[in-house]
Amino acid sequence: MDISRKLGILVFFGVPAVIGGGITYALFGDSYHAVFIYEFLLLLTAGIFVGR
Repeated sequence: MDISRKLGILVFFGVPAVIGGGITYALFGDSYHAVFIYEFLLLLTAGIFVGR
């Protein structure tokens, strides 16, 4: 996999990180713990896709 495709995947996962982090923060009663868990799972998924 070339570098441009890897960067594209990271950008693709960056948008849900920003928007989804805010939604997760609002849904779970202003809790950053839930946001950290969401961000970690998203980072793990992105790492799996980039690592292929």
